[in-house]
Amino acid sequence: MREYTSKENVQAKAYYTDRYYVAPQVPKHDVATDAVFAKDLEAIKSKFEVSDAYIQAGQMIVYIQASDNYAVLELMRDTLEYTQLSELSAIDWLAKDNTFEVFYQMLSMNKRKRVRIKCVLQNGQAINSVEKLFRSADWSEREMYDMFGIIANGHPFMKRILMPYDWQGHPLLKTYPLQGDEFAAWYEVDKIFGKEARDVIGPELRDTARVDRYDSERFARLGYEVSKGTEITGNEPKNEQSYQEEGGVFLIKKFDKKSSVVIDDPQR
Repeated sequence: MREYTSKENVQAKAYYTDRYYVAPQVPKHDVATDAVFAKDLEAIKSKFEVSDAYIQAGQMIVYIQASDNYAVLELMRDTLEYTQLSELSAIDWLAKDNTFEVFYQMLSMNKRKRVRIKCVLQNGQAINSVEKLFRSADWSEREMYDMFGIIANGHPFMKRILMPYDWQGHPLLKTYPLQGDEFAAWYEVDKIFGKEARDVIGPELRDTARVDRYDSERFARLGYEVSKGTEITGNEPKNEQSYQEEGGVFLIKKFDKKSSVVIDDPQR
C-alpha cells in the first residue's frame, strides 16, 4: 500500500495567482455597434442599475446588481423575448477579491441573440433563485450550491445534486484539491466499513495521474482488449476494433475500422 500523506489543511490557501492559467480576453466592442443589443440594454438600464455592458464573441454581457437578478431575468423573459435560460453557474474569484461571479446565459430564438447577465457576490452572500422563472434553473442552482457553496434563496429543494448530502467542501472552488482532501480520502471507507477499518483498508487513492496500463479490469486497453482477469504480459497482438457485438444488430450492417471513412469536407 502506498504511504499516505495527510491532507487536513490542503484548503487553507488559495493558489489562484500561480496555479491557474488566465486566458487572454476576447476583444470587447461597444454595445452601440449592434442595434438590437443597444435597444435591449436601454430597456434594462431604464429600470435597473448596470455597472458595465459590452459585446464579446457575438453576445452582449451585462453586469447588474446581485439583488436585481430575479427582476432583470423576468424583464428579459417577458419583455425582451429572451425566453430560454440555457446555463447558469459561477466563477471563483475568491483569491483575487473574495467574490464570486454568477452568470445567466440567455437566448432569444426570435431575435437570434444571446445575452449573458452577470453579477458579483461577496463570499458567503446568497442570491435569489430564478427557478420560478425558468425550470432549467432548478438543477443548475443546486449544482452551483454543491460545487461552489452559493445558496439560492427561494429554491424549492436547496440540496446537493452531485455529491452526497453529507459531503464536506465544494469541489469547484479553486482551493479544493484535485485529489480530494482528508474527508474525501476516508469518506467511503468510513461510510461502508467504519473508522475502525482505516488501518486495514487504507485511504482512497484519487491520484488521476496514477494509471496502470496493464490493469485489464479498470483501464481500457484500446486495441489490445483482453477478457477480464487475463494476465497481462505486454506482448499481446493488436486487435482490430469492432464497433458491434458478435452477431450484430438486426437489419444493421456490422461496422468495423477497416470500412470506416474519415470525412474531411464539412459540407459533404
